Amino acid sequence: MNHVFASKALLPDGWADNVRLGIDQGLIDNIAVAAKPSSGDTLAGCVIPGLCNAHSHAFQRALAGHTEQRSPTGHDSFWTWRERMYELAGQVDAPALTAIARQVYCEMLSSGYTAVAEFHYLHRDPRDPQKQDAMLQAIVQAATDSGIRLTCIPVLYERAGFNDPEPAAHQRNFAMSLDEFLAHYARAADYGSESVTIGIGAHSLRAVSHESLAEIARVAADSDAPMHLHIAEQQREVDQCMAAYGRRPVRWLLENLDVTERWSLVHATHMDFDETAALADSGAVAVLCPSTEANLGDGLFPLHHFLEEGGRIAIGSDSHVSINPFEELRWLEYGQRLATQSRNVVSLRHSHVGSELFSRVLEGGAMAGGQSKVGLEKGAPADLVVLGDDDPMLAGHGDDSRLDALVFSGYPLPVERVMVNGDWRVVDAVHVDRERARVEYAATLKAFGKQR
Repeated sequence: MNHVFASKALLPDGWADNVRLGIDQGLIDNIAVAAKPSSGDTLAGCVIPGLCNAHSHAFQRALAGHTEQRSPTGHDSFWTWRERMYELAGQVDAPALTAIARQVYCEMLSSGYTAVAEFHYLHRDPRDPQKQDAMLQAIVQAATDSGIRLTCIPVLYERAGFNDPEPAAHQRNFAMSLDEFLAHYARAADYGSESVTIGIGAHSLRAVSHESLAEIARVAADSDAPMHLHIAEQQREVDQCMAAYGRRPVRWLLENLDVTERWSLVHATHMDFDETAALADSGAVAVLCPSTEANLGDGLFPLHHFLEEGGRIAIGSDSHVSINPFEELRWLEYGQRLATQSRNVVSLRHSHVGSELFSRVLEGGAMAGGQSKVGLEKGAPADLVVLGDDDPMLAGHGDDSRLDALVFSGYPLPVERVMVNGDWRVVDAVHVDRERARVEYAATLKAFGKQR
């Protein structure tokens, strides 16, 4: 058994001093408060639980910074960005996906994420489309190499739109029929392990038929798997859904399927007042990705009303224009401040916004990732983050405001060490595989540049 001795630790009931964590076989075996260190303990400053990045498209990290120039038409939107994303997807083969995802996951770990839900729909290797499951294997390999806890979510994408039953040409590398997809999901289940969970997903209402979505939901329920779905990200999607189904997307989903706490609805940006309350009442997790939603011009999620109604939230870095959980939390609150012209909007359960946001996304992220236990408690996975308690970001802060400082101070993050499943993956603020990840990622992007 290994031990970590923390001067401060964020336990389920709050901060505690001089905490000794016993770790055995990847789990927290025991916790002693007001303890003393023993010889051989790893000495730590502040220890907090790691968070789940509940929505990732790892390959899109290679697009960050490449879509920020105005187009000739001068009318840029999510839909023009999507064309650039499709171009990138057509270049990403299995070795490239491994290199990109490994770099992304190392960055996540270094910033305080310890788990990721990978929303995976790049099902076919464009260099070798007949090679079965190579892209899925690439994601699992990247997670194994980096050491991050993975929830891999194979995603069905079967049509171009509500009234376009066939995928467009640039969607064919990831489009599947329902039967093909269910066979793929059955094979994916073989990759499950103590650090890999297999979920299931549908890309969106526009990309999956009602019948296929119902069947995926049935499979998810039967296998007790996390169920993920993009929804209502853009106003155009809402308008198309109204035209095709006569309902707004979230309203239609709640009326036509049994949406429960096993579901994670990604974005859900454009909801009316009643939809927001109904989604909260369902128990589903709203997975919010503020840095990507801002970058794409999606809009603002109705967060305050959703939380007032008892809604659950998680965060994700989605397209990876930023990989920093505390920046996502900061912009969750800042968006609401800008919309309401007020401050400290999300403090419903705690007077301190940082504590409120952190506790909510810790819980919601675990649900989205299919984890039954999370946090610094006996029997939970030993997934933890060590903060330097002498870092300037935390100077002058006590138990009440320490998480506020993490969320609202724009310093480099004071992450010194990160453990996943009992293994140290970040030591002295550096991921243990950083150089390999950087070199192979840079070589991959250089090769993409030659192909343009």
